[in-house]
Amino acid sequence: MTPPIVVAALYKFVTLEDYVELREPLLKAMLDNGIKGTLLIAEEGINGTVSGTREGIDGLMAWLKNDPRMDDIDHKESYCDEQPFYRTKVKLKKEIVTLGVEGVDPNKRVGTYVEPQDWNALINDPEVLLIDTRNDYEVAIGTFEGAVDPKTTSFREFPEYIKANFDPAKHKKVAMFCTGGIRCEKASSYMLGQGFDEVYHLKGGILKYLEEVPQEETKWRGDCFVFDNRVTVRHDLSEGDYDQCHACRTPVSVEDRESQHYVPGISCPHCWDKLSEKTRRSAIDRQKQIELAKARNMPHPIGYNYKQSSSEA
Repeated sequence: MTPPIVVAALYKFVTLEDYVELREPLLKAMLDNGIKGTLLIAEEGINGTVSGTREGIDGLMAWLKNDPRMDDIDHKESYCDEQPFYRTKVKLKKEIVTLGVEGVDPNKRVGTYVEPQDWNALINDPEVLLIDTRNDYEVAIGTFEGAVDPKTTSFREFPEYIKANFDPAKHKKVAMFCTGGIRCEKASSYMLGQGFDEVYHLKGGILKYLEEVPQEETKWRGDCFVFDNRVTVRHDLSEGDYDQCHACRTPVSVEDRESQHYVPGISCPHCWDKLSEKTRRSAIDRQKQIELAKARNMPHPIGYNYKQSSSEA
């Protein structure tokens, strides 16, 4: 049997004043180890999801940890049968997760980390305000019991949502979570700056919780959206049943794919009547390229494999 592909989500807020010079050596380390995926680096740290063989991932992590600044980099793994990425990239950024507020620096101030095994007890506290810091389409697929959905379409909207809805004088305890831990870590830094006293965030994010907390004890409901071709993972971190519409980027369920408005790569029930002609034409052209690549048994640059709907099975 072919060994499974290892998918590693990693990040760390750490001051990297030489991040521009770090790009090429990091890219070389990824290529030397046969790693696919994208890493973002900025002065505030590193973030990304990559995939490769067991040996390849171990080689990249060893290279990163050879730098003392990366010695305790946050790192969690899951597995899949097919390569979820087809390109290898290192991108230079102003922020490794974009909040858009000057002066928010988790390297200087951050909330209290909560280990996955302690998370249930925290969110069972009736005095705790539990906030999902992810985007609306992610929350719709799955979230924790009792979590508040900010209904944001990007992380940039989070600060205004907090200002409009919550008061540090009333909300004494706040707990937040996100996919891998990075967004809620930055959100905790922001909220401390806004005067909230007790701010907690799930260490390692949802993915680490799903990895470490038994299903019979879980407070998680649904699937977890991930930023690769698997689209979602279940509690056991196996690949979920969702697809993703390339026209609007919305995850689509098995039921969505049975709709008359679902055309793989071109439209889905969420966008079929909202797409501009330019977007629709672009989607059609892209899908033609995907089908051509499939016919030639070559990976398309976007690296996407559409799942069959039950009507196609």
